[in-house]
Amino acid sequence: MHDIPGRIADVLLEVEANLRTSGKWELEPPDSRDLGSAQPFCIDTLSFEQWLQWIFLPRMKRIIEQQKPLPAKSGIYVYAHEYLRNSDFSTGSLLKLIKRFDDLIALQSATRRH
Repeated sequence: MHDIPGRIADVLLEVEANLRTSGKWELEPPDSRDLGSAQPFCIDTLSFEQWLQWIFLPRMKRIIEQQKPLPAKSGIYVYAHEYLRNSDFSTGSLLKLIKRFDDLIALQSATRRH
């Protein structure tokens, strides 16, 4: 339980692997204007999977590599569940990974308070 950033890094690698094996990993980035959306999850310009690949994963990897503070909370699972609930069967494992990420962030926050 002590190495929460390491466990989060593992989850991030699993999210990437899931996107790749499910065929949702893109080789070309979206237009920079689409990546710069001010809306949460770039909901107006990107699919959820694109947001994971091009915004979330790089941002979280930088935080971990630079040993910066992790977010105090995460609510990605709620949005992911809503977005992916009617998708193909492969999204079940992606949802579990996102839930694990949210849970680890909550655990990290709880350990900071004690």
